[in-house]
Amino acid sequence: MAEAPDRTTTATLDRRWVCLATLGPIGLASLAYIVVVRGFVDAGVTDEHGLAWPLLGALPLFVFGMWLLTVSASRIALLIALGATAMLVGSAYETFVNHNLAILTQPWFPLFNVVGLTADAMATSALLIVFATFPDGVPERRWERIAVVFMWTPVLVGPLTLLTTPHVVTPMYLGFTGEAFPNPFAVPWLEWAAPAVASLVVQPWPAVVLGFAVLVSRAVFGTPDVRARTRVMALTVAAAMLVFAAWSFLPDLPVVEVAVYASMIAIPVAAIHGILRYGAFDIGPGERGARVERSSNLLITVVYAAGVATPAVLLVPPLQAVPAILLTTLLAVALLPVRGWMQRRLHRALFGDRERQFGVLSELGARLEQAGDPGDLLAHLASAVRDGLDASWVRIRLAGADGAFADSPVGVAGAADGPGSGPAGEPALSCDLVRGDERLGRIDVGPRRRGEYGDAERTLLRTVAGQAAASVANVGLTAQLAEQLDELTASRERLVAAQDDERRRLERDLHDGIQQDIVAQIAGLRLARNRLERGELAPDELAELQDHARETLTELRELARGIHPPVLSDNGLVAAVESGVARYPIPLDVEADAAVRAERYPEEVETTAYYVVREALANTAKHAHATHASVGLARDDGHLRIAISDDGCGIEPGVAGVSHGGLANIRDRVAALRGTISIAPNRPSGTMVLVELPVGERDG
Repeated sequence: MAEAPDRTTTATLDRRWVCLATLGPIGLASLAYIVVVRGFVDAGVTDEHGLAWPLLGALPLFVFGMWLLTVSASRIALLIALGATAMLVGSAYETFVNHNLAILTQPWFPLFNVVGLTADAMATSALLIVFATFPDGVPERRWERIAVVFMWTPVLVGPLTLLTTPHVVTPMYLGFTGEAFPNPFAVPWLEWAAPAVASLVVQPWPAVVLGFAVLVSRAVFGTPDVRARTRVMALTVAAAMLVFAAWSFLPDLPVVEVAVYASMIAIPVAAIHGILRYGAFDIGPGERGARVERSSNLLITVVYAAGVATPAVLLVPPLQAVPAILLTTLLAVALLPVRGWMQRRLHRALFGDRERQFGVLSELGARLEQAGDPGDLLAHLASAVRDGLDASWVRIRLAGADGAFADSPVGVAGAADGPGSGPAGEPALSCDLVRGDERLGRIDVGPRRRGEYGDAERTLLRTVAGQAAASVANVGLTAQLAEQLDELTASRERLVAAQDDERRRLERDLHDGIQQDIVAQIAGLRLARNRLERGELAPDELAELQDHARETLTELRELARGIHPPVLSDNGLVAAVESGVARYPIPLDVEADAAVRAERYPEEVETTAYYVVREALANTAKHAHATHASVGLARDDGHLRIAISDDGCGIEPGVAGVSHGGLANIRDRVAALRGTISIAPNRPSGTMVLVELPVGERDG
């Protein structure tokens, strides 16, 4: 079962190449014969060379048909190749008869004449079916399928006229009728059918009308998709039928003749439009680049050559050789830009303008290097994506810590062109900026200014996003480091300022308190010495001086305890925190397990933890209006966790992020040890300050 598709594909390819190998040599041989005889052998015999129709009418369609056989295995591609080859065979037949008029009197000429009639009829029927069923060769309605079958009736013109008409019926474009030449092969009892054969088959207007009716039905009354795919070809064929009808009545008018050849060149152009826009002839989007680009230059060259040669072919022999050569040269130079435009347009349609897109990729690195901050980088990135994809607008949004995208974009390129089309509208394409498993942002792309996005544009967007993700992450990291550096600088400044404040407080306490006491004690001792010399000193005075000295000592101990309490150095962190419970103005609980109580931590950790607790409790006492507070100490995963909570009024919104006051002091002390701090509401009321200080793993 699995081998059936392979056999089918192989058989289709074999049939296609058999047709190409058969029709190609026949058409080329016919064309070569026409050019040799009309262009060289009969050049001096007649006033007109007669090369206009084979070179400008049949040749572009023949080349297009052969080209289609190299890129498509569809039935409609075979019909175009068959019709174009039949046109050349019919033209070769006309050339042979006109060059050898003596054969008209030969008894076998009626049999030979069937070749010319059948060739013209084959071209008519094949091309009618192509136009009527463009672009896929499949009619939608039953009557259309029946009409397609009847379009083959002109092919019977040869045997029908041979059997029913007593004289030779020559092709209409041979230049003369065969009424003077008897047909010995006619059957007398079938002569009654000769008028009907002449009306229905020899003049193939019924088949033409059926073909045009099918095409109009599909182009006007078909489904929206069928109408869109058929419209261009229907207009081209309608114009061709009009100019051919005019040519039948005005064959000697040069303007009509030029219009005929222009319509023949326009038919392959309309078919190419169907390939590029709708995948006609079963050439899908994935095959356009690999298969169509192979031979499209040949087709463009033939169309270019036909356009260059048209005036000279039509105007010679009335136009002399030198002016004809000069005219052809001027047209060749003038149409070179058109040829280049056709090649670029076809290449852009097939590959999505890859050169410009590759240029965007090469320039993107330079643009990203020029960006100094995330805003500049994302603006450069948005501009590069908009230029590379030809988008109407591009916006770039960054993702937050929770993975959600910001409402306002950081990088924007392109302005609003209408409702829903600007940077605030719905994107036509989107691609995430991802580095590793982290989603950094998203690129939203608006509708394309010309056409729609294809696979090449989607691939380019993914490539640009992958290339830019690292730069976005690096610039974001740089900005984050700069922010942390600013915070570190501010923290150091606050620590220096806090130390200066503490030094001035100590100086003030010493000057206003203890220093005055000591000065008073010195004065008292001097007075006591004077009284002692006079024998007036009483023992009570010495006892009073002794009490004053004890009070001074107590004040010194309180001052020293404020700087570094001795209990912290002697008994550890938990004991130092519990030593101030009795002096705290509201009920305070200290919770710590036996392991935390027994363990001693590095001196800087204990000092920081003690002052964090002291500062947090001081803030609670001043501002929280609490009735109860608690301090919890625990060891967890190499960190000392300190939780200070209360049941007060709670912290105001925005205060948790302040950079001054007690909270700032706590943050600075914790950051100095590379710890973390979080401040959040307590449940059901109050505030909780959670601090984690790294202490390493516990020994043993």
